[in-house]
Amino acid sequence: MRGTAAEVVLELQGIVKDFPGVRALDGVDLEVRAGEVHCLLGQNGAGKSTLIKVLSGAHRPDAGRIMWLGEEVSFARPQAAMRAGIATIYQELDLVEGLSVADNVFLGREPAGLGFVHRGRMREAARGVLTRLGHGEIPVDREVAKLPSAAKQIVSMARALSMDARLLIMDEPSAVLAHDEVANLFRVIRELTAQGIAVIYISHRLEEIRDIGDRVTVLKDGRTSAANLDAKGTPTRELVSKMTGRTIEYVFPPRPDHSPGAELLAVEGLSLAGEFHDVSLKVHAGEIVGIAGLVGSGRSELLETIYGARRAGAGTVRVAGQELRPGDVRAAVRQGLGMAPEERKSQALVLDDPVYRNITLATFGRFASAGFTSHGRERTAAVRIADELQVRPPGVERPVRTLSGGNQQKVVVGRWLLGGTRLLLLDEPTRGVDVGARAELYEVIRRLVADGVGILLVSSEVPEVLGLADRVLVMREGRLIHEAEASTLDEHTVLDMVMAGSLLETENAV
Repeated sequence: MRGTAAEVVLELQGIVKDFPGVRALDGVDLEVRAGEVHCLLGQNGAGKSTLIKVLSGAHRPDAGRIMWLGEEVSFARPQAAMRAGIATIYQELDLVEGLSVADNVFLGREPAGLGFVHRGRMREAARGVLTRLGHGEIPVDREVAKLPSAAKQIVSMARALSMDARLLIMDEPSAVLAHDEVANLFRVIRELTAQGIAVIYISHRLEEIRDIGDRVTVLKDGRTSAANLDAKGTPTRELVSKMTGRTIEYVFPPRPDHSPGAELLAVEGLSLAGEFHDVSLKVHAGEIVGIAGLVGSGRSELLETIYGARRAGAGTVRVAGQELRPGDVRAAVRQGLGMAPEERKSQALVLDDPVYRNITLATFGRFASAGFTSHGRERTAAVRIADELQVRPPGVERPVRTLSGGNQQKVVVGRWLLGGTRLLLLDEPTRGVDVGARAELYEVIRRLVADGVGILLVSSEVPEVLGLADRVLVMREGRLIHEAEASTLDEHTVLDMVMAGSLLETENAV
């Protein structure tokens, strides 16, 4: 009977999708039942994004069958999939930033009569959907461009829910959400599945799969590597192996046995109104300092201020003893400071430019002479860096947008490697990156540190901070509240401090 937990609402049989010179999907099978959260795992490049686009009507498969609610279907365009009851929330949010929240929620489906849009009804309906998501405080008349990233994610979810979908596809929905917002997201998902709505949930965070998932399908090299695994009972080792062929022990490379060198970064009393206050920290050559904290704690804003992208209200930043002028990125780069921001696609990459130009972006001047650029020297330098970092697929002429998230991040890091950077700021370096690509990025970070580079790292994932950093700084509500050697901390302790601060309060009481 339709709507019961046992009903199969979606079945893919042998889905194939070819692009010029590439077979992105090579016989994918997938079964999704009503009222379940079916998790989709796989490395970047495994075919997840292509599969989503096939399901949403953006791509048409070259072979195979899509069975929807018991009937074979073929969606010629996304609107057809939406009308059928399939809604998709993409990792790269497809919002129109110049329009209001309400306009985005009902984009293309505005309530109208006699040729006029009923804006009052639309705003009221938008408020209702946002309230259902637990975010009724988001102003429906606010321009989307003025919202923070987490609020934009909520608006995208509201649009999907407003379609009365039978199947909701969610691609990395928690990537920009704070811990409490993830909990609220899971509450909403459980309410939806209790109503018989099916959810396909894509995430690289295995702990989320355990928490929210019912069954798991793993993709590898465009094929179904494993299907219908129990989300809570399947060992992590098995899931990682199905995705990458690696075991979990190889995710973090061993910590090198050496002492940090000279002081590279000294931050004293740094403040930025409304973001963080009175922050002091140090980073030495050959050392990784990790900052743990929730989204909204001021972590990213701190890195941006150190880099000069924001102008501090108070305090000083010194690199190798040289004080940097506040708000001067060029001076910071000249002093040997580099940054890989959280939003790499919008803030660090020129997506339509080739890989080589993105690698040489910060050092372009060195390839110019007498007003002319030596493109041969530029490409040669970029090829050396791309080979060293194992950027895949090879070929520095291809647009950087064609690379997976992990390889795009290698390009950003490679840019600073080419420039001889001695201090690197990494903001969420593995956001949206699969387990296999993470391991490769961790190896790159370790090699930089072995060469004497100092690294200040921000990550929402506490295991990543503990696994990489030599020292850990805990940030909460705009202040650094704790500092310790990583070897003395565990995940429970750090989470306690960033979420509640109870450990700190206990220490102060003593």
